[in-house]
This record gives sequence, structure tokens and C-alpha cells, in this order.
Amino acid sequence: MKILLIARPFVFHGGVERATAGLLGALARHGHAVHVLSPGAQAPVPGVVTRRLPLPRLPTAGRALALALATRLIVRRASWDVVQSHERTLCQHVYRAGEGCHRAYLDAMGARYNRGLRHRVLLALERRVFETTPHIAAIAAAGRSEIQTLYGVEDARVSVVYNGIDLDRFHPRNRALHRVSVLAEAGVAQDAWVALFVGSGFERKGLATALRGFATFGDRESRLLVVGRGHTEAYEKLAEDLGIAARVTWLGPRRDVERWYAAADVLLLPARYEPFGNVHLEALASGVPVVTSHRAGGAEVVTPECGAIVDPRDAPAVRTALEVFRVRERASTAVAAHTAAEPFTFERQVAGFERIYRAMSGRNR
Repeated sequence: MKILLIARPFVFHGGVERATAGLLGALARHGHAVHVLSPGAQAPVPGVVTRRLPLPRLPTAGRALALALATRLIVRRASWDVVQSHERTLCQHVYRAGEGCHRAYLDAMGARYNRGLRHRVLLALERRVFETTPHIAAIAAAGRSEIQTLYGVEDARVSVVYNGIDLDRFHPRNRALHRVSVLAEAGVAQDAWVALFVGSGFERKGLATALRGFATFGDRESRLLVVGRGHTEAYEKLAEDLGIAARVTWLGPRRDVERWYAAADVLLLPARYEPFGNVHLEALASGVPVVTSHRAGGAEVVTPECGAIVDPRDAPAVRTALEVFRVRERASTAVAAHTAAEPFTFERQVAGFERIYRAMSGRNR
């Protein structure tokens, strides 16, 4: 099939970007002619044709509208078997709802997020996307339910296609390869028990709850490593107020994130809203147990043997989970974690999309 995939630029420092690159590569390996249309400089993917869609410098609301209009013009200039969008555009056959619902995100984040032109524009685009796109691919069962409840999308138009993970790059064997060097790089003692937070968008990903839970954790020699892009000032101040500033290391976005999973004993991600953070799969595949929230789609793959699910505002529950995994035998937990991630391959993800493409193949586009 000749597939056009519309996606934001990815530079491989985030889970969304790694997931998109993996999907594109897998589609190409399965024999599809894959083109990616992106509004920015794009890292190459073997076997994939990159098309850049330049957009003018605009505020966020204007840029979202410009993307929706410009992609429609581009799509009409060629013939495609499938147009799949990972953005809120209005010209696709398949929309991958990787960001879930903006409406649900605003509800989760609170009233102060419900103001402003940007949010009104995104909500209007989202409503049109769910009303007019022939098929919606949610990335978790919770997301499918959310879309159907909030927008009334009928069963026949929405499926679940889970993300894939590179099981070679993210593997328990990395611990023996990288842990010593990573801890030395971070200035952490080799015998320290290490919690890891990975995610950009610190408020939505629950960093404040992670810090508060870690602050009351009984192991006072433990360390928390924070990987991700964002403004850290308020969170550094919170760590200072909680008396744990010396035990928190701020690493920024990292291309070599697999090395940091290798150093971790647990991943903390008590997200306030997270359709399905790929960090869940990356940590589990690396043999690292995950403490996440019931508002994260990734909680669907976490079992009591390899993690814990908490309320996103419940810092004491985070502390309790840390205490549990601090004393649990590590080898069995690592096996359970990796086993939980093993089904989530890029090949399985491609198979899910191919089922959607085949079901749509007889329709007049």
C-alpha cells in the first residue's frame, strides 16, 4: 500500500518520537510504500520518504489551524491508499489518537486549563476529527472508552492498536552493560537504590506527586533521576522544600534513555493524564517495575508482579509502592516486567493497522 503518515517532527528524545519512528520503519519492512509528512526538520527513517510541510511562524492556535488546512492541500495533490494522521488534521482515513482526548486532558488538569484560544481551537479540531474520520485508532482500551463516551463514536469506527517497543534496545541485559557508568556519570553511589522519572510535560506526567512520594520514602540514601524536557525551576524548589534536593538529579532530555532505565530500580510515572506513555513499555522491557496511575493507559499492562497503580495525587501510595519494590527480590521482578512488555512489538502494531486498512479497502475514498 502507498501510505502517507502525518506526524510532528521527531528527534528521538521522547517516547512518542521513538514510537513513531519504530512504526514507520516496521511499515516499510512490511513492504508498504511509506511517506511521512511533517511540519519541520525530520530525522530520516530507512525505507521511508520524508516530505516536509513548512508552516509559517504562528501562535499555537494558528499553527494548529494552518497544519489542518495545509495537509488537506498536500493530500489532494497525490493518490494514496491510506492517509493516516497522528495530528489533528481533517484529511485522513485513519486518525491515531496518540494524545487521547484534549477534552479529557483539560478535565484531568483542572479548570484553569479550560481557558484560552489555543484550547478552544484544539477542541474544535478534535470534535471535527472524531466526527469525520472514517476510522479512529486509540492506543489503549481506556482511550477507546474515553473517545466513545465523550464524542459518541460508534464501535465500528474505533479500534485499539497498542504501541510497539524495540525489545532489543530496551532489555534487562542493559543493566550489566550500563549501570556502573550511568551512576558514575550522574554522581550517584554505586550501591544506591535508584528511582527514575522519564517524561516531558512534568505537570501532566505527575512529577510533583513523584517528588512528594519519594520525599517520605524510608531509604534516605536512595536517589531520584529525572529525565525529560521542561521547566524544572518550580520542581527544583519543591524538592528543596521537601528536603530532598541533594537526592534528585536533573538530566534533561536524553537520546540514550535505555542506559538510564538500566540504572533504575523503579520507574515513577504517577501521571494525571497519559493516553499510553511509551515509557511504561520501555521500562518494563528493561526489567524495571513501574509505579504509575490509573489515569495512564500504560497501567493496562502493569501487573502486581511488575508494578503498582496509584491515584495521581496520592503521594503516600507512591511511597508505599517504593517500599514494596525496595525489598522485593529484583530478579523475579525483572523477569515479570520484561514478560509483560514482550507482546508489544512493532510487528504487532503494524498488524493492527493493516487490519484497519484491509477493512477500509473496499470503501470509496
